Amino acid sequence: MRGGLLVRAVLRAAGEIAGNRGLARLLGAYGVFTATENAVWIAMLVYAYARGGAPLTGAVAVAQLVPAAVAAPLVAALADRFSARRVLVGGYAVQVAGMLAAAVAMALDAAPVAYAGAVLASTAVATTRPAQTVLLPGLVRSAAELTSVNAAIGWLESAGAVAASVATGILLAVAAPEAVFAGAAVAGVASVVLAALVPASAVPVDVGPGGLRATLAGVAVLARQPAPRLLGALLTAQWVLIGALDLLFVVLAVDVLGRGDDWVGWLNTAYAAGGVVAGMAGIALLGRRRLAPVVLGSVAVIGLALALAAPASAAAVTLVLMAAVGGGHVVFSVATRSLLQRAVPADVVGRVFGAVEGLAMAGLAVGAAAVPVLVEAGGPALALLVTAAVLPVVALCGGRLLLRLDAAADVPVVDIALLRSLPVFATLPAPAVEGLARSADRVDLAAGAVLVREGEEGDHFYAVVDGRLAVTVGGAPAGAMCRGDGLGEIALLRDLPRTATVTADVPTVVLALGRDAFLAAVTAHPPAARVAAAVSDRRLESDRRRVGAESAPGPASR
Repeated sequence: MRGGLLVRAVLRAAGEIAGNRGLARLLGAYGVFTATENAVWIAMLVYAYARGGAPLTGAVAVAQLVPAAVAAPLVAALADRFSARRVLVGGYAVQVAGMLAAAVAMALDAAPVAYAGAVLASTAVATTRPAQTVLLPGLVRSAAELTSVNAAIGWLESAGAVAASVATGILLAVAAPEAVFAGAAVAGVASVVLAALVPASAVPVDVGPGGLRATLAGVAVLARQPAPRLLGALLTAQWVLIGALDLLFVVLAVDVLGRGDDWVGWLNTAYAAGGVVAGMAGIALLGRRRLAPVVLGSVAVIGLALALAAPASAAAVTLVLMAAVGGGHVVFSVATRSLLQRAVPADVVGRVFGAVEGLAMAGLAVGAAAVPVLVEAGGPALALLVTAAVLPVVALCGGRLLLRLDAAADVPVVDIALLRSLPVFATLPAPAVEGLARSADRVDLAAGAVLVREGEEGDHFYAVVDGRLAVTVGGAPAGAMCRGDGLGEIALLRDLPRTATVTADVPTVVLALGRDAFLAAVTAHPPAARVAAAVSDRRLESDRRRVGAESAPGPASR
């Protein structure tokens, strides 16, 4: 029965994503990106190792990680201040340029230029996840759906890792590393095109004057606010663990299991495959409000599986344990990132995730550097046990706050994104929009239900979350409204009766803002008041022309 419920949940989520073109394009672009990112990382390490052994390989890895760690908090500010879609498209385009430059340089045996191209591509990676995080809330309809989409992203990352490992292995067996970079560059063009077709649902936020302080606002949030700080620490610890695993797979394969180098690949594959399986379950498990228990459970799974790998000597058992680590990682990452999205102010979400991206790159380097030291100090068992303890220790340090994460992470990011997309609210300061979102109520309308009736007194402003509304003026059809449309400002601003009747064509969800909250926010901010007045003027004039001429339907009005 549970298996059937899981399958239905996965199919329902897949159907929702497929039915949302903007979301499907965003995830399609990210799926291509995550596969190419993994492929060129492997290919560059192989290329560097062939030219300078382990020392050069390590130097090239650090050269790719450090600029990205430094750039991430800086470039992520662009996603908040400007168009997140343009930042995403630009980041993908720069990645393609870097991969293509590296491929050409490898073919010409210009190694320094090849390394530079790889560094350029890896640095541009820092734009992807922050910009995508800003875009997502404007493309989904609820916080639960946002979490389910994050779970789908986690699944894509695992599936991309598996696909990249297989494809890269085949290409390296029959061709040179430049073939991997060239193929990734060609595939990366699809990410650029798909991202360019995503609706620009997020309106750039007026965050005040620029400068270093505004740019690093995300770092300040992580440093000063308890819930974001704990979530950021957990995500950083996760990347320390991942950086350590890159080397621990070698230690496990050679020193613990006594197998050949090919078992490094098998352990990586088991880890990624575990993520694929857990990602499917995560789509069903994570579409819920309470995520802190999921975080705690995944931390326990990761820590226990790694600890058990230390004394394990059976290869099959180790493969299962690594699959458990990979599955736990995907569920942990999705739940923790979803909580962080709901825990930080909407106007700095891009910069917060930029700071987290920078910490991720630094964490990878720390984890990779720590393993040789631990192995030298106490052997493979000590390295595995210390790595296993990383996440549990950070979770324990969080104490009571970790148990209250769901309550601490309650920023209504999806409703904020919807309101910000409406012209009436687009110029409002971010705190005002967040206040409106917190005061709004979600109203479910059955097909045929009347939302407002012409001639009645108006006491709410409505924003359409999902579905379709039919508008009539004087009994005549006057248009339709769908997600991203708003109605009700005429009655509230002009103290007039409703100028139209609005009925749900299909089951529809709207956000309802009370008169006092709407007027307090809009009239207190002159730019917003001017926009709202202009919108109501246009709609009133349209209604007058329609009623006077008994003309055909035109723009919807209320």
